[in-house]
Amino acid sequence: MATGFRNLTVYKKAFALAMDIYHVSKKFPKDELYSLTTQIRKSSRSVCSNIGEEYRKRLYVAHFVSKIFDSDM
Repeated sequence: MATGFRNLTVYKKAFALAMDIYHVSKKFPKDELYSLTTQIRKSSRSVCSNIGEEYRKRLYVAHFVSKIFDSDM
């Protein structure tokens, strides 16, 4: 079994939620495309990115905890 952050349950759930958000946001009004829609999509993707960064920094406890809090926000 391969190891890596993409196999973490929390990453899988965050990715699935990001995809759900993307599909729901496609139904938003076109006039919201460059404001609300873009911001929501970026926010959902940043959770997955932060989890990947956390995983790579897990040996450095202080940095790891900092990234965990970033993802939680």
